[in-house]
Amino acid sequence: KLGGVNIFHAHDWLVADAGIGLKHVFRKPLLATIHSTEYGRRNGIHSDYERMIHETEAWLTYEAWRVICCSNYMVSHVKWVFGLPQDKLIMIPNGVDAKEYERSGDVDLNQFRRRFALPEEKIVLFVGRLVYEKGIHVLISAVPKVLEKVNAKFVIVGNGYMQQSLSEYIRNIGLAHKVMFTGFVDDWTLRNLQKCADVSVVPSIFEPFGIVALEAMAAKSPVVVSDTGGLSEIVEHEITGVKVYPNNPDSLAWGITKVLLDENLANKLRENAYRKVVENYNWEKISQQTRKIYESVLSEYSRTFWA
Repeated sequence: KLGGVNIFHAHDWLVADAGIGLKHVFRKPLLATIHSTEYGRRNGIHSDYERMIHETEAWLTYEAWRVICCSNYMVSHVKWVFGLPQDKLIMIPNGVDAKEYERSGDVDLNQFRRRFALPEEKIVLFVGRLVYEKGIHVLISAVPKVLEKVNAKFVIVGNGYMQQSLSEYIRNIGLAHKVMFTGFVDDWTLRNLQKCADVSVVPSIFEPFGIVALEAMAAKSPVVVSDTGGLSEIVEHEITGVKVYPNNPDSLAWGITKVLLDENLANKLRENAYRKVVENYNWEKISQQTRKIYESVLSEYSRTFWA
């Protein structure tokens, strides 16, 4: 028997039915966090399956007392996509635990990085799903442009439907020795890779927040990101990272090269970004923001007649 519950909090469409059902059975307020939308991921709705997801998301936001989004960009996006009133939407960012990168164990990073690159090669790191909206094809197109100016190794962490075609493209242009597709890696390997990376690249075309950029910043890896979505809010250009035009290989290559060739800039970005993560994106601060929303909703609920 469920008891002692004051609020139900549902994250995204997969748990919409459960969250909405519990709300009505127990007559308790429901909050929803929308991390992304089908409309945004697909750049529109193009099939019955996508429409089903879109309508489920809309239903969840309609039933929710408040809708939490992870960036101001997502607040505007969700408001527009679902026609929600402004006062129903709240922005609470995602966070990272910077101390996790200090706790990744005693490891010789110079020895570790040899698994992925030669000592004289700079490591350019991508972490994410190998799908269109993450912009991995933009990075692959930028590879030859970067290599004209910098001796680098591109390490691609993640899986996705674009991997085979991108691998074939790299082989066809004779650069297979400069690009490593690792597939999935465990957390320990990922954290140490982020600590080794000379630059971490987030070339997303659609990005509600950009947690990968935040993790790289916590690892003190300089970041180059698309100036889009939540990434635009996380990164301050040439202060905590470098912003480039979305879906533009030339711009991306410029940003990567700029960081790799300017050690003073890279060091400044590392320190500024790490400080920003610790001060603004720690879980203590985010949990307090979330608690305040819970308390506000409960206060409103206590003064409301539930017919």
